[in-house]
Amino acid sequence: MLNEWIKSGSLQSEIANKMNEWFETGLQQWDISRDAPYFGFEIPDQPGKFFYVWLDAPIGYMGSFKNYCDKRGDIDFNEYWKANSDTELYHFIGKDIVYFHSLFWPAMLDGAGFRKPNNVFVHGYVTVNGAKMSKSKGTFIKASTYLKHLDPECLRYYYAAKLNSRIDDLDLSLDDFIQRVNTDVVNKVVNLASRNAGFITKRFDGQLSDTCAEPDLYQSFIDKAEHIGELYEAREFNRAIREIIGLADKANQYVDEKAPWVIAKEEGKEAELQAICSVGINLFRVLMTYLKPVMPKLAERAEGFLNDTLTWESIATPLTDHRISKFKALFNRIDPKAVDAMIAASKEDAAAEQAEKAKAQGPLADEPIADEIEFGDFAKVDLRVAKILECEAVPKADKLLKFKLDIGGETRQVFSGIKSAYKPEDLVGKHTVMVANLKPRKMKFGMSEGMILAAGPGGKEIWILEPHEGAQPGMRVM
Repeated sequence: MLNEWIKSGSLQSEIANKMNEWFETGLQQWDISRDAPYFGFEIPDQPGKFFYVWLDAPIGYMGSFKNYCDKRGDIDFNEYWKANSDTELYHFIGKDIVYFHSLFWPAMLDGAGFRKPNNVFVHGYVTVNGAKMSKSKGTFIKASTYLKHLDPECLRYYYAAKLNSRIDDLDLSLDDFIQRVNTDVVNKVVNLASRNAGFITKRFDGQLSDTCAEPDLYQSFIDKAEHIGELYEAREFNRAIREIIGLADKANQYVDEKAPWVIAKEEGKEAELQAICSVGINLFRVLMTYLKPVMPKLAERAEGFLNDTLTWESIATPLTDHRISKFKALFNRIDPKAVDAMIAASKEDAAAEQAEKAKAQGPLADEPIADEIEFGDFAKVDLRVAKILECEAVPKADKLLKFKLDIGGETRQVFSGIKSAYKPEDLVGKHTVMVANLKPRKMKFGMSEGMILAAGPGGKEIWILEPHEGAQPGMRVM
């Protein structure tokens, strides 16, 4: 079923290729439970066992939508999710959870009698100023903090101007963010309406010309509708934005060449002035229609100004003999001070969060001691001293190191997720402690025959347990 789903074009080519690699390696059983302490849902009648988060998280998408349907009352959940539904249904995810959404999730849906998504669209990571988001630098920005300082449509536009259909990381360069939004949206699009609306309102009581003075120019804008629509559909948003801003440049060039501010000072050219400005307003109308999927609130304000509902179909005909409203500011420039204030507030949020954590000192604050167990349960665990004979990084694995361990008379192969904390060559020759009687686990990269014990919160702060000098490989840890 999964092979057929891949071949149906339901995944990006990069993801389909990755799935084929998993198939070639061989699919394994999926462990869907975790031991306490663990967040999430406890398994019924299995005390201390919890459903693995990536089993229940996608189900939560369906549960949230079911809740929405129930509240609305006019949406049928089954019309979207039943096995033979013809509704278009898409998932948008980050590249770090591809394994769950493209392999396990469609299998779960199929087994449960539900339909699979038409496609799973995968995006890369978001960075800020070319680096991972940082709390200390104020670039770990919460949505709630952003909204206190800036218009969300600024970010919508900026992301759209950079997003494509591939799995590329997207960088939010704050200086570029300010410049691009102010230049494109304010100077090129909104200003096109502003510079023409004044003349139409003051000289002609808001009335546009009876005819379109530049039918060929207008048609050249309309001719782009199908192409821009196809780019949106293909999720080539950056290319769609380039097309739209290219048209905005063309529209402003027309106004610059006609110079209505000059004609306004000349006698007997009222009709010409009205015609030029009416063309400018109509070109703005087309641009805002193309931008409506990205900036719906700006489009809504533009509709109030134009006294017209912007639709892909309606712009085929220009507005003629039509009254517009008095122009009011549709969109504000991004003030660099607002961005600075947002970063400062983000730093304050991070500092407050750190102070809150500092109230409870030590590792136990972050990870409380688990529930008590009986001595017999612990006695089942066979801990042995092991000498690290070989250690190497596992290709194409972000976290894994591959170990060859001497446990006194026999060797074991063990994989451990401590790659971020150690260089492989630094571990060779060291002694450590391993769980020797853990059931071997077949992994993508080979069989893991035990578990190395380590301590720490994770990342680069991981330390393997090393026995005191004199301990020999194979000795039991008591």
